[in-house]
Order: sequence, then structure tokens, then C-alpha cells
Amino acid sequence: MTGTSEREVTALGRSESLADLLGGRRGAVDASVPPVAFTAGWLVADRSVPVAVVAALVAGAVVAGWRLRRGDRPRSVLVGMLAVCVAALVVVRTGRAEDFFLVQLLANAASALGYAVSIVVRWPLLGVVVGTALRQRGRWRRDPALLRAYGRASWVWAGIYLLRVAVFLPLYLGGHVLALAGARVGLSWPLVAAALAVSWAVLRRSLPAGHPGLRHPVSQVAPAGPTPDRDDPRPGQ
Repeated sequence: MTGTSEREVTALGRSESLADLLGGRRGAVDASVPPVAFTAGWLVADRSVPVAVVAALVAGAVVAGWRLRRGDRPRSVLVGMLAVCVAALVVVRTGRAEDFFLVQLLANAASALGYAVSIVVRWPLLGVVVGTALRQRGRWRRDPALLRAYGRASWVWAGIYLLRVAVFLPLYLGGHVLALAGARVGLSWPLVAAALAVSWAVLRRSLPAGHPGLRHPVSQVAPAGPTPDRDDPRPGQ
């Protein structure tokens, strides 16, 4: 995520605004640097896992410093660096280079499941993320049209994560480190850019004509009790 929640979002009429809210392509590029550094170090050092781990950690630290310098939220930077450290720890424990990508594989599987479940329970994660960034709390859920639109658009992200699992899993099981690194890059920012564009299009098309947009949920509260039929007078009236 970028620091969008710390500044007011001035417009959501452009796909770039949605990209900012969800982390954007820039964050996906940053996340690809440590896996590439790991693979490069592994190859240059004649498939040495320790050298590859050091290369990944150094790259992760450089990326973290760069993100802090450009104003990203410290918590977001810390989460990114923590993911690199956990992946490095797993590799050190197992000694298998392909295990550097295991955390990413599991994270995508969990994300796909999380998005699917969130839609079923009517708390679509895309709405949670965007609503939080816009400081709407749960107001967006009281808008039936907006809730339905977020649900449909969340399926796009569930599909993206599921696609990654379908690609990563056979490569991981086969121990194809180079292919995993290539898939990690190929399925990062290009796929994120596509998901942002498609999910934004789904959101816009799902909202009825005249809806004020994501920043202005239209709350619809049901009446407290049944409304009497005035054309059917009751006895004694």
C-alpha cells in the first residue's frame, strides 16, 4: 500500500486513483526486486543459497530505504521487508533455493481464498481496502449498489491470485528456480496493472446511472416496522 490513506483522495474518476489506493504498479515492481536479486546471486555464486539470501536481504533493505525516502508508510515498508526476511529464513532452514518463493505461493493462495470468502460473507475485500483508504469505515456496506459493485470487482482480484497459484505451484514442485523468478516478475506489475484497470471498469459499470461514486455511499436504511396499507382501512377507523 502507498501512503494514500494519510492524505485526502481528491478524485476517483481515474484508474490511477484506484492504483494509488491499492498500492499501484510501483509497489509491485518494488516487490519483484528481492526475488530477482536472490536468483541472480544464486546463479552468480554457482547456486550458493547463502550468497543468494544475502543478495535478497541487501536488495530488500535498499528497496525499503528507497520506499521510506519517497514517503511510503513505515508500516507498509516493514511488512515488505518482513516478507523478504521470512522467505530468507525458510531457505536457510531448508537449503532449497525454490523455497524462497514458498511464502509468495502461500500468500497468493491465502489471498485468493480470502477474497472469495469475503465476497460470500458480503464483506468484499476490495471494498474494505478502498473504504478504509477513504475513511468511510463501514458506510460503504450500507449502500446496496456499492456493496454489489465491490463484490463483483473483488472477483477480479480473487482470479488474479488464483492464476498466480496455478502458475507458481507446478514450478515450485518441479524446483524451477529461474522459471519461478521469471513468473514472479511477469505476474507482478503487468498483472497488477491489468487487475487495477479491469476491477475499476467493473466497479464503474456495476454502479447504476446517477450514483455519486465511491466517495459518496448512498445509505439505505429499512423502515423500523411494517408500513400499513392506507387503501385497506381497518375496522373501527
